Amino acid sequence: MRIIVQRVTSASVEVNGDICGKISSGYLLLIGIGHEDTEEDCRRLADKIINLRIFSDENDKINLSLRDVGGELLIVSQFTLYADCRKGNRPNFIQAAKPDEAERLYNYFADYCRSKIKRTETGIFGADMKVNLVNDGPFTVMLES
Repeated sequence: MRIIVQRVTSASVEVNGDICGKISSGYLLLIGIGHEDTEEDCRRLADKIINLRIFSDENDKINLSLRDVGGELLIVSQFTLYADCRKGNRPNFIQAAKPDEAERLYNYFADYCRSKIKRTETGIFGADMKVNLVNDGPFTVMLES
């Protein structure tokens, strides 16, 4: 799995002009699933994200987690995180999971996050989505399984 974690003050995702997911302060997660990923990878990375300390405390030190600040999650599928651009000018996606398995693991990841973080929103897997965000910091990290 490859996950881009963006700390945001707000984020939303829309499909066909309708907002299907929206959060205030928290993380926008762009998640790509590879063909070797498992449910264990989902749980491990979700726990890492939830406990990642990248919010400022009262002394302006990066020391608080999503859970500490009562943050929210917006999870958006993005297979293009597995783009391989080493040869030629057209990326290939050989390392990305097949759509059925990727969707299963995406839903598993989102459900697991929902069990830990009350406000967890998602985009629509495989849809043409428009993502809007106000990046906070900006503070962006990438995690891999």
